[in-house]
Parts: sequence; structure tokens; C-alpha cells
Amino acid sequence: MQIDKLRGKQLDQLFEAILSLENIEECYRFFDDIATMSEIQSISQRLQVAKMLTEGKTYSAIENETKASTATISRVRRCLNYGSDGYMMVLDRIKEKE
Repeated sequence: MQIDKLRGKQLDQLFEAILSLENIEECYRFFDDIATMSEIQSISQRLQVAKMLTEGKTYSAIENETKASTATISRVRRCLNYGSDGYMMVLDRIKEKE
């Protein structure tokens, strides 16, 4: 995993903080303080791109709907194909709740 290079106490603390959030409103409050609007938009955009790719949408449809660049779409595709299965784990859990 790429993130293993960052593994340590500081990153563990961030993940523990995220896991401590109890609802969407708390997420809004925490992420408003910890990240820029651009960072939050980029992360949410990547998740939407991953969802659309798993639904079989074309690059042009994804680009039109999300405004993501083809480079971002390609990067997310690589993660879906060769990554740590984080996107699929989260997308599967979201689908189960629906």
C-alpha cells in the first residue's frame, strides 16, 4: 500500500479522529476545520468517479457529470484495478445501507 510510507502515530491519530465522528453533521464540522474546500471537493469527486466507474459509466459521462479531469478518472480507475480495494470496500458498504 502506498499509504504505508505515511503510517505512524500522526496518521493513526487522524484516522482515530475520523472514526470518532458519529454522524454526517459532525463530519461537516470536522472536515470544515481540517481541510480546505478544494481538498474536500477533490476527495468527494474521486469517490463519485469511483462509483460511476463501477457502474460502467464512460469517461466522457463521468467527466461531464463530475467535472473531473481524465487524469483523475484514470487515477481512480488504477486504484480500482490495482489499489488496496478501499474504494470497493466503502462503495459496497454504502450500497448495503441503501
